[in-house]
Amino acid sequence: MRILGIDPGLQTTGFGLIDVDGHRLGYVASGTIRTTALALGDLPGRLKVLFDGISEVAARYQPDVATVEIVFVNVNPQSTLLLGQARGAAITALVASNLPVAEYTALQMKKAVVGHGRAAKTQVQEMVRRLLQLPGLPGTDAADALGMAITHAHAGAAMARQGEAATLQRRQHAMYKGGRSY
Repeated sequence: MRILGIDPGLQTTGFGLIDVDGHRLGYVASGTIRTTALALGDLPGRLKVLFDGISEVAARYQPDVATVEIVFVNVNPQSTLLLGQARGAAITALVASNLPVAEYTALQMKKAVVGHGRAAKTQVQEMVRRLLQLPGLPGTDAADALGMAITHAHAGAAMARQGEAATLQRRQHAMYKGGRSY
């Protein structure tokens, strides 16, 4: 399975792709989409750059699923609103590319990749480098995006097992009650 991770940002959006084969993770690609060439006040133009860039990444690398970081309220509400719009452009590009989209918080990603939710960016970079056996540290935005993909690789498998267990429980309950399972 190929997973595309996205770390949304209005100025710089990170992307990272990994292949998952059982428990093995393989690096495919990573990078950033930058909107800094446009004027700060050109929000529609910046959102279009993000949409087009993510659409291009999805078309080029053909992922099976995508994951995007969930944004929380920052100290500055205006920054939060702008970041939310960048996130919306990213999700729209992924959905327009017919990809299922999973969402995780930065805390969940840091716990999955580093082992604790208060990890520094440098710790995330180093653990991503180790987990994917990269020759050097990825940039912070790309590392966060790769971290999102790694999180889904681990959490997605766990969620699938939970779904299978829930289905089994429903069937057992239906058999016990003498009913049918659907």
